[in-house]
Amino acid sequence: MAEVIIYTTRICPYCVRAKQLFQRKGISYQEIDVSTDQELRLKLVARTKQRTVPQIFINDQHIGGCDDLYALERQGALDPLLAQ
Repeated sequence: MAEVIIYTTRICPYCVRAKQLFQRKGISYQEIDVSTDQELRLKLVARTKQRTVPQIFINDQHIGGCDDLYALERQGALDPLLAQ
């Protein structure tokens, strides 16, 4: 089963949508909330070069945000990534 990590904040509707997709698929994930931890936020920016959330990783591969995740789903490319 794939390792899924999602960087989120508490008030992000895109984070909720991304987590809901994984939940519908029965995929567990590790959520890292960067809402109140500036150090974690800086690590996220250093790792992704992005300031927005969610930022999603599957098996250490940076997928991007919610729109990127749903694009993979529409293309049929998400399930193969999650099966690795």
